[in-house]
Amino acid sequence: MTADTAPAKAAQEYIDAMARDRGYVLDYHKVMARHDFDVLQATNGLVEAAYLRPRALDRRTKELLFILSLTVMRAGKGHIQSHIRVALDLGVTPQEILEAIEIALPEAGIVAFQAGLEAWRETVGATGIEPRAAVHEGGSGTTE
Repeated sequence: MTADTAPAKAAQEYIDAMARDRGYVLDYHKVMARHDFDVLQATNGLVEAAYLRPRALDRRTKELLFILSLTVMRAGKGHIQSHIRVALDLGVTPQEILEAIEIALPEAGIVAFQAGLEAWRETVGATGIEPRAAVHEGGSGTTE
C-alpha cells in the first residue's frame, strides 16, 4: 500500500487522531495502522470506550490506574513511561505517580514494583541517595 492510497490516508489520519486523543501512540499502533487497520480500529474502540471517553473516573485517575496496572503486568518500560508522561501532562505530580506504582508492592511484589519505579525514575529524573559504605552495586533489578 503506498502512502497516497485512500486506505493509507485513512490509516494515517486515524493514527494522527489517536496521537492527539491519547497523547501517545505505541509501536504496535503504528504497525497495525499499516498492516491491519480494521483490527486497530476495533481494539482502539474498546480503549476509547473504557479509557478516553469521559465517564465517572477522570483522565488523571485513569492514567494512575493504567500506570499501576501496567506495572503489575510488567509491561515494557516504554509503555509505562508513555502513561507517566501523559499523567504529568495532565498535572499529576511525580509523587502521586510514585504512590500509584507503590500499590504494586503488595499485589505483584518487588520485581514488578522495581520495573515501574525504574520507568518512573527515568521519566521524572529522580535520583537516590548513595551509601557512603562500600557496597556491591545491585542495579535496578535487585530484589532486596
